[in-house]
Amino acid sequence: MRWQYRTTVLALCLLAFFVTYFARMAISPVIPFIVAEFDVSNTAIGFALTGMWLAYGLSQFPSGVLSDRYGEKPVILVAVGGTSIASLLLAFAPAFPVFAALAIVLGLVAGLHYAVATTLLSRTYDELGRAVGIHSIGGPLAGLIAPVASAWVGVRYGWRPALALALAVGLPVFALFAWRIRPTEPRRPAQPMRERFDLAVLFELVGRPAVAFTLGIAMLGTFVVQGLLTFLPTFFVDHLGYSATLAGTAFSAFFVVRTVGQFVLGEFSDRYGRDLAIGGSMFAGALGLFGLVIGRTDATIGVAVLLAGFGSSFFSAIDPRFLDQFGDAERGAGFGLVRTVYTVVGSAGSVGVGLLADLFGWGTAFLVLAGLFAITFGALAVNWAFDLGY
Repeated sequence: MRWQYRTTVLALCLLAFFVTYFARMAISPVIPFIVAEFDVSNTAIGFALTGMWLAYGLSQFPSGVLSDRYGEKPVILVAVGGTSIASLLLAFAPAFPVFAALAIVLGLVAGLHYAVATTLLSRTYDELGRAVGIHSIGGPLAGLIAPVASAWVGVRYGWRPALALALAVGLPVFALFAWRIRPTEPRRPAQPMRERFDLAVLFELVGRPAVAFTLGIAMLGTFVVQGLLTFLPTFFVDHLGYSATLAGTAFSAFFVVRTVGQFVLGEFSDRYGRDLAIGGSMFAGALGLFGLVIGRTDATIGVAVLLAGFGSSFFSAIDPRFLDQFGDAERGAGFGLVRTVYTVVGSAGSVGVGLLADLFGWGTAFLVLAGLFAITFGALAVNWAFDLGY
């Protein structure tokens, strides 16, 4: 079968997402080393990483507006190049306040990618669930590789070289994207930017019943996933007694499932419906998180990790659910807006889990996350059972 240009677009969008995700995932496995060097609490590091994910969320809507004005290619290039440079600067942070500030910068530039790449794919693929699912593999693939690489480098050379790994990953992808991707025609090149930030228009977009319902599901689910992405390796070390290397390996297993799950759920949602895919994912996630807390054997923990990873794969079904609600002219800014809303709210998962762990222990913190996944599953089940139309 001939290689098509749209396949090049999909492959390089996946690699660009890989870079922006790798830079953020490289932090989690070395959190214990960062905490030790700067002498801060889990809550403090949770605040710093919440700031990073908050910035990541806040840049989603402006990224959509910028792509409507200038096209997708330059925005994605800024995301990949900026992420690489920010990671290098983060590795040289001399004090914790500087580390926290640079983490926020990293989040800002990394957040420019996802919504823009998704709207670029919506221009080239009719099977949007499949395309989004494959593109989303870039995140869990980075989560598969980054924890092991970061933990290995962190144990041997320190956390600073571990964070600088993102530069080596990002520069080749930046060059490939600049070389192989053609510029796209902007959707709204002449519209004044201030008109895109009109509050009445924005509230109308997110106030549509189906969009608002999907936002509620996405916000709770993202809170859970954010807490896992930040603290799952630390949970393995502090609650289960794993070594840093073993925790990084278990974290990678979590991402192996996410890698497969993103594709499976995207394809499944195209064939059988978005809600069935999302609900099944979140039900599995609730079971998995409960199993992580109560599990006593390696087999139980292994199954729980698999279920938690599958539960965290719901994005490849929920993002097409959002896009289904918007017309073509609304997709750039509209999808960027909802991504900002649910990512910003979900970013509180880092500080929320850190605070719960400091106050009540890791077991309680992860049981709360299991409960949130159960709530989202229940909401989808009620919507389906009573045919509410959300």
